[in-house]
Amino acid sequence: MSSSRLGVGFIGSGFNTRFHIQAWQGVRDADVLGVWSPNAKNAASAAALARTLDVGQAKAYKSITDMVADPAIDALWLCGPNQARIENVEEIVHAIKSGKGTLKGIACEKPLARNVAEAKQVAKLVKSVGLKTGYLENQLFAPHVEAGKKLIWARGAATTGRPYLARAAEEHAGPHMPWFWNGALQGGGVLNDMMCHSALVVRHLLCEPGKPLSSVKPVRVTGHIASLKWSRPAYAKKLGKMMGPSIDYSKRPSEDFASVMIEFETADGHKVIGEATTSWSFVGAGLRLSAELLGPEYSMKWNSLDSGLQLFFSREVTGRAGEDLVEKQNAEQGVMPVVPEEYLAYGYTGEDRHFVKVFLGKEEPMLTFDDGVEVVKMLMTAYQSAESGRTVAFPGKAIEKFVPAVAKGTWKP
Repeated sequence: MSSSRLGVGFIGSGFNTRFHIQAWQGVRDADVLGVWSPNAKNAASAAALARTLDVGQAKAYKSITDMVADPAIDALWLCGPNQARIENVEEIVHAIKSGKGTLKGIACEKPLARNVAEAKQVAKLVKSVGLKTGYLENQLFAPHVEAGKKLIWARGAATTGRPYLARAAEEHAGPHMPWFWNGALQGGGVLNDMMCHSALVVRHLLCEPGKPLSSVKPVRVTGHIASLKWSRPAYAKKLGKMMGPSIDYSKRPSEDFASVMIEFETADGHKVIGEATTSWSFVGAGLRLSAELLGPEYSMKWNSLDSGLQLFFSREVTGRAGEDLVEKQNAEQGVMPVVPEEYLAYGYTGEDRHFVKVFLGKEEPMLTFDDGVEVVKMLMTAYQSAESGRTVAFPGKAIEKFVPAVAKGTWKP
C-alpha cells in the first residue's frame, strides 16, 4: 500500500471484528483488505461485509502467515478469542522473522491476555520484531466520554481543583459465544471479560488531559466477585442449553458480577478513587455502559441507554428476536431505547481512526501493549483481593504467576 494509506487485516471474524468493520465507515486513510479465522465460512462472510460497506476490498486468507506475507497488508487487528492470543501472535512474529512479510503495527482487543504472564509474553513477542502497538479500548474513545472529560477538566478542574472520584460500569445479560463462559478459555468470568474496560475508563477520567496514565498510579485494589444468576439451578440449565454441554455452571461456574475499587495516587499528591462494576446478570433493554466523574464543584454522567431515541411496540407487534435496537437486546416489545450507530457511540470508530494514524506515523499512541499489560495486572490484583477477602496493594504479590481460581475451575460461589 501507499505510505499515505494503511491496508488492514483482521484476525477473527466474529462479533467484535464486525463492529470494527462497521466502524470503518468513519475511518479515513485505511482499507479493510483481509480477514482470517479458523472458521473459513465466517471469514468469508466478514470479508463480504467489508466489501458491502465499501470500506475495502477485503478477502479471506487461508492463514495468518498468508496475510502477513501479502504486501497489501500493513497492520493487523487482533480480535480473536483470548485462548488463541499467544498462538496468533507467535504466528505473526514467526512470519516476520522468517522473512515472509513485514508490518507497520499490531492492534489488539481487550484484554491483552488471560493473565499477566501471558500478557507480558504477548508484549515481548511483538517487541522482538519492533512493531508499533495499539491496545484497543473503545470506551476511552466514546464521544460522550471524550467530550465529558475534556469539558470537565477545562472548566471545572481548571477553576476548582482536580476530580477525585470516577465511576464506570458495563452491564448486560451475558456474552454471545460459549468460550466467554468458560473460565479456562477466557481467563475468568465477567471481571476478566469486561472490567478491563471499566478499570481503565476510571483511570483515564481521573488523568489530566495530556498527561500519561502513569501520573495516576494505582496503589490499592479491593475486588469482589459473585455468581448472582447463572449458577442458580434453573439458569445453569438454561445456560447449558444455550451454549452447549461444555458449559455447566452447576459444576464449573464463572462470576457473573464483579466490583472493584481502585485507590490511586496522583503525581500532584492527591488520593483519588475509581469505582467499577461489571455484570453478566443485568436485566434491561440490553448493553448498558455508564460513567461518572466528580470533583469539588462539578460532575458528569453518561449512560449509553439514554440515547435520545425510543420506540414503543405493543403486544400485537411480534417477530423474531434480534439486536437491531441495541447490543445484547433483551426484549422486542414495550418501550425500547435505540442506540443508532453503536460502533460510533461505543468508541470503535474513534479508536480505529486513532490507531490508523498511529501506524501511519501521524500520531503518538494513546494506549500500547504496555498499557494492556498494566490493565491485566489490575484485573489479577482484583481477583487476588476477591479470593482473599481483603484489600491488596498493587500490584498483587507474585502477580506474574497468578491465575484466578475461576480460570482454574476451582472457584466456588
